[in-house]
Amino acid sequence: MLSNLMYLRSFLITRLRMGDRGATAVEYGLIVALIAAVIVGIVGVLGGQVQAAFQAVSDAIGGGGGGGGTP
Repeated sequence: MLSNLMYLRSFLITRLRMGDRGATAVEYGLIVALIAAVIVGIVGVLGGQVQAAFQAVSDAIGGGGGGGGTP
């Protein structure tokens, strides 16, 4: 009985792996594209808020920007 189950398992694994290489690559590509779209959306929505927060910190420190010259 166990040998029959092992044979069935190996048979199914072999059959399921046939021809799924291209589909897997396409699926991974779609996942990467979705993640990239989400990141672009988040940066678009939160970009102004993050910039304002950094500007507030910069103003509180007293930095005028530029980064050059002597103090």
